[in-house]
Order: sequence, then C-alpha cells, then structure tokens
Amino acid sequence: MSMHIEAKPGEIAEKILLPGDPLRATYIAEKFLESAKLVNQVRGALCYTGKWNGTDVSVMGTGMGIPSVHIYATELCTEYGCEQLIRIGTAGGMKEGMQVNDLVLSQATSTTSSLNDNWFQGSYAPCADFFLLRKAYDKAVEMNVRAYVGNTICNDLLYRDERFFKPELWAEFGIIASEMEGAALYTVAAHYRKQALTIMTIAGGPHVKEQTLTKEERERGLDNMILVGLKTLCEE
Repeated sequence: MSMHIEAKPGEIAEKILLPGDPLRATYIAEKFLESAKLVNQVRGALCYTGKWNGTDVSVMGTGMGIPSVHIYATELCTEYGCEQLIRIGTAGGMKEGMQVNDLVLSQATSTTSSLNDNWFQGSYAPCADFFLLRKAYDKAVEMNVRAYVGNTICNDLLYRDERFFKPELWAEFGIIASEMEGAALYTVAAHYRKQALTIMTIAGGPHVKEQTLTKEERERGLDNMILVGLKTLCEE
C-alpha cells in the first residue's frame, strides 16, 4: 500500500495530470472534470478523479521539486497503475522571442540535480514519451496555441547563485526553459515503462518578452495548458 496516498485501489485513473500546486488540482477538478471525487488529501497532496468528455482522468498536486515528484510518481506507477502521466506547471523561458503564456513541451530534460548519479555509471538523459509529445503538439496547433518543443533544464534550486548557474550557457546549447520537476517524472516513467510528458506555461524568464496581463489573461494561459494536457490524455 502507498505510504503517502490514501486512495483505495481503482480510485486513481490510468491517465493523470500532475500540477505542482494542490490548489490548482482543485481548480482543474472543479472547472474541467465531471463528477470529480476527492480521493487523497494526505500531506495536502490533493487528488481528484472524475471524467473529461467521458474518459476517466485524475489530477493530483505533487508539490515542488524533484524529491516530491519522485515520491508521488513512483507510488502512482507502482501502487495505482497509472500509465500516462502529464506534469503541468510554469517555467522560466530561456529562448528569445518567448512570451508569457506560451507553452513549452519538454522533449528531454537536462538537470543540475544528482538524482540519477547513484544509479548510473554515466549521464542518464531523461526524455518524454514521443507519442504523448507529438499528440500534445498537435493539440496545441489545433487550439492555435503557440508551443515550443525542446530540451529543458530541471533545477534543484530556485534561489541560485548566478555565479555558478549560467542561464546563457544553457541557452547557448539549446535549452529553452527552466523548471524543477521534469527530470524526476521522466526518470520514474522510464523505470516503470510508463508514458510521461511535461507541459509548461511560460511565466517569465531572462529571454522572455514581458507582457502586462490581467489575472484573467494569465488564467486563460494556464487553461490552455490544462486543456492541451486533457486533450492529449483523453482524445484520439
């Protein structure tokens, strides 16, 4: 039985969205899901299961950072049979021309974390599931939402010493966005032969053209990300 999730077997769907913020999980359940039921609230990691356009889907808050996502993704894969896991969250854009509310689909994730150092004799490169990635990009195009696809960087630290973390160097080698959870999700999914993808909404960043957006406009940008995730999980 899971150490950190109280849901009973069968109460979490095979398809699941994973926002970091548990209150965003509540928002998604209330706004997008039919007959949503709260199935976990241990440690505040709220999880709901309902239907979207007739398909069973869950949404669960995973908290911030690699260790938290690693715990929840592992238990969702091993204890609850989740097969398709899509992380949705915000990121810092690192590609010139990006704007707030653009989407990033993480094709692969570099990392400053030592997450995989104890497992491998070399540098393991966690990457997305190709079929989820391609489908998400197609859904974004259908919705007329601008989406960038590329390598992203997953950091252990939000408050970094810029003498040691060099965004311009990562960007020079093609890194398009910075976040804090993707490497753990992709590594766990690879370990247990599951499908995973990270979709992010650009919230700022050193190379991002800042926009003055209203609260409603920012919310609509997050809604685009949520809908791309739901369509990727639940539509053909």
